[in-house]
Amino acid sequence: MRFRSQLLILVLSVLIPGFLAAIVAVWYVYSEEQQAQEKGLQEATRVFSRLIETELRSREGILQTLARSPVLRQGDLREFYDFAKSMAPGPETTIILVNTNNEQLLNTRAPFGAEIPKQRASNLVALMERHGADRTLVSDVFFAPVGKRFDFTLQVPVLQDGRIRYYLVMGINASALQPLMTQQGFPREWLATVVDRQGVVVTRSREPERFIGRQASESTRKSLFSATEGVFRSVTLDNIPVKTFFSRVALSDWTVIISIPESELRRAPLRVAAFLALMLAGLLGFALLAARRIAGQVVERMERLGESADRLGQGQAVEYRPQGLTEIDAVGARIADASRQIRRNKQELEQRVAEAVANTERAQRALLHSQKLEALGRLTGGIAHEFNNLLQTLTTALQLARMISTQERVQSLIDTCNKAVQRATSLTGQLSAFGRIQDARLETVALSRHVSVFEQLVENILPSNVTLETRVPDGLWPVTLDPTQLELALINLVINARDAMPAGGSITIEACNETLACAPDGLAAGDYLHIRVADTGLGMSPEVMARALDPFFTTKDVGKGSGLGLPQAYGFARQSGGTLLLHSTEGRGTAIDIYLPRAAAKDTVQPAPETASTAVQPARGALLFVEDDPLVREAVIPALEDAGYTVLRADSVEAALSLLDGGATVDAVFSDIVMPGRLSGVDLARAVVERYPHVRVVLATGYSEQRIALPGVQLLSKPYDFSEALRALAETSAG
Repeated sequence: MRFRSQLLILVLSVLIPGFLAAIVAVWYVYSEEQQAQEKGLQEATRVFSRLIETELRSREGILQTLARSPVLRQGDLREFYDFAKSMAPGPETTIILVNTNNEQLLNTRAPFGAEIPKQRASNLVALMERHGADRTLVSDVFFAPVGKRFDFTLQVPVLQDGRIRYYLVMGINASALQPLMTQQGFPREWLATVVDRQGVVVTRSREPERFIGRQASESTRKSLFSATEGVFRSVTLDNIPVKTFFSRVALSDWTVIISIPESELRRAPLRVAAFLALMLAGLLGFALLAARRIAGQVVERMERLGESADRLGQGQAVEYRPQGLTEIDAVGARIADASRQIRRNKQELEQRVAEAVANTERAQRALLHSQKLEALGRLTGGIAHEFNNLLQTLTTALQLARMISTQERVQSLIDTCNKAVQRATSLTGQLSAFGRIQDARLETVALSRHVSVFEQLVENILPSNVTLETRVPDGLWPVTLDPTQLELALINLVINARDAMPAGGSITIEACNETLACAPDGLAAGDYLHIRVADTGLGMSPEVMARALDPFFTTKDVGKGSGLGLPQAYGFARQSGGTLLLHSTEGRGTAIDIYLPRAAAKDTVQPAPETASTAVQPARGALLFVEDDPLVREAVIPALEDAGYTVLRADSVEAALSLLDGGATVDAVFSDIVMPGRLSGVDLARAVVERYPHVRVVLATGYSEQRIALPGVQLLSKPYDFSEALRALAETSAG
């Protein structure tokens, strides 16, 4: 057999299996291309659904602004009508005020005072029955009777004094979403549609005026409502077979649909497959014609091409040198290009994996930190409550012992016990930095006064080679906080700074007013008091910074640090409605920023009166003492009786209310806040103020997660001095 025939057989034996493998590869590429295309289209659908939700959220923000309008709170509907009309995003948008009976009070589409439909045309009433009235709701599309067009509405509740007073509704023309649809620049063959919960078209990229308000087919609706996102085959309302991608809009339960003709989806993969098939056929024909002439060269060239393929398979860089045969050189060049692309893709993949791992680690650290603080807050809050009850028993018992005994030795022992109780009270106060802020300890204060106290506290703990400079100007905004926790936080930060400067350095504490349009760490925009504590110490490494706010984490030697300094300061800032940000560079020092929200006049909290040494006049009258702790009852009730009160006792709120409702006559109620059962002391105080306004109320708390905002109700922090309790009862009576 001649070499030509052998070469032909060789070429055929190599190329035919290769050709078949290429067909499989083409089919694989075609399938992969289709899958990649579908993934991209599904992601595009998700992005478009988020754009729709963003548009709805922006309009929700307008309604929230209107809901907080002072003129609406004052009930001036005329002025509110003008304000609402000016806030409407466009002439096609309507602002409607609805009362709790679902009757329209005003409608900016009609002149103020003109007759308007009393009942709603949308399905918001049904949605409120299904989902509740205390959340933002978006209706389905409906035909508006006033505007004679297809609209949908967005509603937010208007809360006044803790209850829903009105509903603010924004009527929006369905065509208002059309510009958002146009901006996406979808290809002409694509069909983008938004449908409501009933499968009715809200907007459409093609012929919207023809299809808005029409309902999708039953099969399409079943597919849409079977999941929040996905893909299925269907036929459009204008009878075009398509593959449909859909994704739910979270705020409104609408669905975004992108439909693409099946022929359009197959076009790009088929083009690639046809190109590869033609190229392979050409290579086969050329090889058959050139077999005789390149018999000696082809083997060598194929071997070199094989070597390049081997290097590609091993992940090595391929530098192909032309061999003088166009087809082989073309394949070799493609292998070299593929080698470079694979290396680039590998580098990009490694970078993305590293970034994803870093992001996951950051999220896990943030979650762990939050869980630690939450667990620590619950633990320390419960400990503080139990200890404060014990300390209350000791405090009252010691005061009674002081009044009963006249022996000097006993009086000295009582003074020693009182000092121990005061120290224990201070420790439980520090524990509250990880629990909930206590109303009984809140004050609206000026920072300058407490910085002066703080400077006196740290004067003797700083060595001579560390200087402290404070820059606290006059005119700083007041803030509402626990002063003891503020001073403790500053002391902790200064001690940390001192320990970070073994060779000496400087510590600077400065404060200023700042109005933040974009507040850090998830805070709301607004006015903040900014406190910065900076040092010139050793700084922190990234690894230490990542754990610096974790409770009990410390880099100090055993016995020299508790690991609660920075977490206490962070907990104090978060409790006070602000945040703490940490900035540090290893070898260049550390700066800690604390942002505290400016206190408004209405937020001012009056602290319980300080214990004074002046005598309290003997009390008279009947008093209901409500306390579940038997030790506290055993200590406080005799003291109240010695003070002149006729004491009725109850160990729960339910028992106290049963006594009052049963006809018991009392002049005052003195109750703990944290009680067994469903009701707390706050619930008892609220009931007494409403039912028996002549009865004065004093509440005491060792620890509570409830906020107290009842006029005329005094609040004491456990452990309280007994004379302080008598004074609170007397002042409440005088008020």
